[in-house]
Amino acid sequence: MTLRRPRRPQLRTRVLAGVLLITVVALVAFDAAAVSALRRYLLGQTDSRLQTVLSLYRPVNRPLRVKMPADRQLPAKMRGQPQPASARPAVPAQVRANWVIAGPRVKLSPPVLAQYYVGFVTIHGQRGFVVGNPRLVPRLAPGWPVTAAGAHVQTVSSVGGTAQLRLRAISVPTAAGALVATTSLAAVNSTVGRLELILIIGSALAGLLVAVGVSWVMRRGLRPIETMAVQADRITAGDLTDRVSPHDPATEVGRLGAALNGMLTRIEAAIQEREASQELTRRFFADASHELRTPLASLRANAELYQQGALALRPQVDEAMRRIALEAQRMSRLVDDMLRLARLDQHPDQQHDLVDLTALVHGCAERAQIADQQRTWRAEIASGLVATGDEELLRRAVDNLLANVCAHTPPSTAATITAAERDGNVTVEVSDDGPGVPADRLPHIFDRFYRAAAPPRPGSGLGLAIVIAIAAAHRGTAGAALNHPHGLRVTLALPAGSVPCPAPAAAAIVPGPRPTPALL
Repeated sequence: MTLRRPRRPQLRTRVLAGVLLITVVALVAFDAAAVSALRRYLLGQTDSRLQTVLSLYRPVNRPLRVKMPADRQLPAKMRGQPQPASARPAVPAQVRANWVIAGPRVKLSPPVLAQYYVGFVTIHGQRGFVVGNPRLVPRLAPGWPVTAAGAHVQTVSSVGGTAQLRLRAISVPTAAGALVATTSLAAVNSTVGRLELILIIGSALAGLLVAVGVSWVMRRGLRPIETMAVQADRITAGDLTDRVSPHDPATEVGRLGAALNGMLTRIEAAIQEREASQELTRRFFADASHELRTPLASLRANAELYQQGALALRPQVDEAMRRIALEAQRMSRLVDDMLRLARLDQHPDQQHDLVDLTALVHGCAERAQIADQQRTWRAEIASGLVATGDEELLRRAVDNLLANVCAHTPPSTAATITAAERDGNVTVEVSDDGPGVPADRLPHIFDRFYRAAAPPRPGSGLGLAIVIAIAAAHRGTAGAALNHPHGLRVTLALPAGSVPCPAPAAAAIVPGPRPTPALL
């Protein structure tokens, strides 16, 4: 039994959790800062009131009159006379002086006195009650600073009572000790506790409101993305023609939808191109098999005739050998064309030499005239035509255009070869005045193994396919159009080179025996 992988939380849940976490942290920090600020403020107010209470009291040094024992009294005759220090009677240290706390300079009412405690602490740690609430007596730790300079403030606990109180104590140093004033922090703690309760309830409500609000906003904001996800699942299932719903392209969701639609379009185009390429490959092999079947059948038939002894006479054997040679040549041309197309498909980049197209087209026209003298060939070739590429391939392209006229038109065809530079391109155009090609077949004449004439004339159907492949390898184009009133015009356009080459005459006419209609 395989364990199922836990589902990852949705984007909405992750974002909501992150927002709530940030909100809670911010609220906790704010609540802590608010409570701390309020506590500091209330303690400051309490310290100020304690200092005000202490300012109402002051210690006063009053000497005490002590009755001396008879043995220590001076004789009457020596009274009133100055005596040396050694002759003076010793006075106990505890009665040398007495510090008395003077009363308040303002009258304090009993309710006010009940809120405070005022006491005196000597430098020896002895305490004395002055005025106030006895329940507010502070529990002073050993070493309480009674001689330190300046007031000393501290939070302590009370001494007596079943429940100890938290007190705020402040001491003011004097010559003999320190005045200590305390008050209860119950009111401060109550106020701070009430604020804490209010902040806790308010923060909880704020967090709940933020959670509900963010959830609603995210549900509305992510609804287009969820719709896209559903449509993407449907597209993934196999319907590549479907597209996601259009949205405002100025938003992130709109840009995402546009990018997704663009990606789907490219994927669909790539799949269609791959299917078309596979279909073209299958048709190519089927057509190649069909083209090779005829010469192979002829070769087999002639060989079987020879093996069976049906060719007894020498002229019959010579005729069979002639037919075998013709079929072998036909197969050789077909295989050579197929190999050339395969190489152009695999390695479209060719040489980048400067080619003199003026001389090249002139030579092709002369060879066509010599090979087929029954036709009328007209040549209008401009001088200085240069292109960058492979000279052998370009010569093969022009030869194929001319050979196409010879192979698929009647012998009495008038053809015109035009070469000129137009808009930065060198254009080689071969036209005839024959009956032309049906309009519905014109877009397919550059397909491999396609023959526009019916019934098919001799040829493999790869001539124009090689032309367009060579044009594409040289970053050029090839096209075909119907002549008016009849005939066909095939155009090869190549990027012009940067360095012109000298050439023969700008125009030449190669006459033939008689002009006749032509069919490409």
